[in-house]
Amino acid sequence: MVKNKANDPVQYTAKQIQVLEGLEAARKRPSMYIGSTGSRGLHHLVDEVVDNSIDEAMAGYCNKIKVILHTDNSVTVIDNGRGIPVDIHNITKLPAVTTVLTKLHAGGKFGSGSYQVSGGLHGVGVSVVNALSEWLEVTVSRDKKVYWQRFERGKPVSELEVIDKTTKTGTQITYRSDPEIFEDINVNVDIVAHRLKELAFLNAGVKIELIDEREPEKNTVFHYEGGIVEFVKYLNKNKDVLFSKPFYISGKKDDIEIEIAIQYNAGYLENVLSFANNIHTEEGGTHLAGFKTALTKTINDYLKNDSIPNAKRYSLKGLEQGLLGNDVREGLTAVISVKLLNPQFEGQTKTKLGNSEVRGIVSSILNEKLSGFFIENPDTIQKILDKSISALKAREAARRARELVRQKNGFSLGALPGKLADCSEKDPLHRELFLVEGDSAGGSAKQGRDRKFQAILPLRGKILNVEKARIHKVLTNNEIRAIITASGLQVGEDDELDLSQLRYHKIIIMTDADVDGEHIKTLLLTLFYRYMRKLVEEGKIFIARPPLYKLSYNQKNEYFYNEEELQKKIKDLKGNYNIQRYKGLGEMNPAQLWETTMNPETRVVKRVELEDALEADEMFTMLMGGKVEPRKEFIYQHSAEVLELDV
Repeated sequence: MVKNKANDPVQYTAKQIQVLEGLEAARKRPSMYIGSTGSRGLHHLVDEVVDNSIDEAMAGYCNKIKVILHTDNSVTVIDNGRGIPVDIHNITKLPAVTTVLTKLHAGGKFGSGSYQVSGGLHGVGVSVVNALSEWLEVTVSRDKKVYWQRFERGKPVSELEVIDKTTKTGTQITYRSDPEIFEDINVNVDIVAHRLKELAFLNAGVKIELIDEREPEKNTVFHYEGGIVEFVKYLNKNKDVLFSKPFYISGKKDDIEIEIAIQYNAGYLENVLSFANNIHTEEGGTHLAGFKTALTKTINDYLKNDSIPNAKRYSLKGLEQGLLGNDVREGLTAVISVKLLNPQFEGQTKTKLGNSEVRGIVSSILNEKLSGFFIENPDTIQKILDKSISALKAREAARRARELVRQKNGFSLGALPGKLADCSEKDPLHRELFLVEGDSAGGSAKQGRDRKFQAILPLRGKILNVEKARIHKVLTNNEIRAIITASGLQVGEDDELDLSQLRYHKIIIMTDADVDGEHIKTLLLTLFYRYMRKLVEEGKIFIARPPLYKLSYNQKNEYFYNEEELQKKIKDLKGNYNIQRYKGLGEMNPAQLWETTMNPETRVVKRVELEDALEADEMFTMLMGGKVEPRKEFIYQHSAEVLELDV
């Protein structure tokens, strides 16, 4: 529960606001400050404003935040924190709130003592939001008064003025992103909701309300008293768990606070989310490394302890070297959240925590508290050990099977699959791979393709459902092995997927437009999401869209991708036409397949994008996982939306 610290001796006035530099460059080079002027940059502005309110919450002064998306795509963020200071700043000679909104890197987070910990990925602050907004209005409630000021494209167009009296405190910022800067200013409620849900999980007790005036049915409140414990429960809600209550630990050392929640499920995949100062560290970092090291060590230490109950049952051949990290993390769901004064972010997307001291602190705290938990809960650790040892056996069995294959066939599993029809182009940036359903369509695709830059890999039948299989079974499945080796990547060997080894710039899924085709497509997407997720995140996965109809008239052929387009065209024609409904890719000859589905000049392909990892995880678990009931409920809820059922 967040507690208000109104009597805290730390002061928050203009003296705590430090000015580092001006604001002029932000409008000239917006991408330097927010990453892009596309969707990501647009939503970065929302994050920056919300992060200011979350900083107040982390400091203990705010427990309610409201975000409103207006019909004109302006955004309002309201909190009940202390309110941005309004007294005169000693350097700028302007009110502190005006300074914060007009000076880059001006704020209470640069060593002034107002905030122990603060979020925000790049620290560009609300001044950049102001600079990149068509207009912005700020309302501050503090000192028993309500203050208001308006800005246009970063510049004040009014003085800070008192407009009312109040007994409350807080800040309200309303802004509209500048259409001169951004490609599209339409704020996506789902992207905003995902981030707000994440923040509510990470800041126990903070109530965050989202109101969308454009789509009121999407209004929601995020409020989790249990914090990351509820986060883990949410991630596991459609899974069979090994123990009902997640194990939670928290600790602090040298101004570094850590929180960890752990729960195992009966599945074979690990799902560990790490955060630093509320930022999702997608590339991991020292906190994640410390967690993994301590988890593996603690479980192995317990395994070697002769005094534990039923210790002899674990004296198994093959355990002399202990369990590996992949063994002990099978079926693990965990959330790691650290908060520290000066986070150092590294990596390609600046989402990898680099502070070296964090690793040891996370490792020591987790080791100490997890050891105690295991001693007090022998039934729980026995379930984890049984699962981990089962994973080790499966891994050893898979290794022996791969060695037998090598000895029998005399080739490396890294060799390209024989059924791959590769292309002649050497530069991966100009190569694309089609994963084609069936040998028949694969044959047509091989004949119709452009051999210079298009490679074809026919897939026989439906690949393994990786949601319900161990990674070792996944990696020895023939069709999946062919996909992995054709791509050039090493999957399952390391935690990181090295995209520099990728042999193709695009991987395009091409299946029939029927139920079986959709199923195969879903199985492939599950594979990419679970084991090659970086390909999805980097926009390397595409879905081909073959036409559903061929309309022949006046000695011409025209192709249509949905019935609505077809019917619209038919209205303009007389009874002298012919319609062919395509059920499968094999019904098209090579020339037609090239013309409609493979020719870059005329084809329609959809890039697979990952906007909400939490919802994607939930969807794959529900549709492809072992529990039947969530799947049934989903079908019942959405059955009325089905326009055409192919059975």
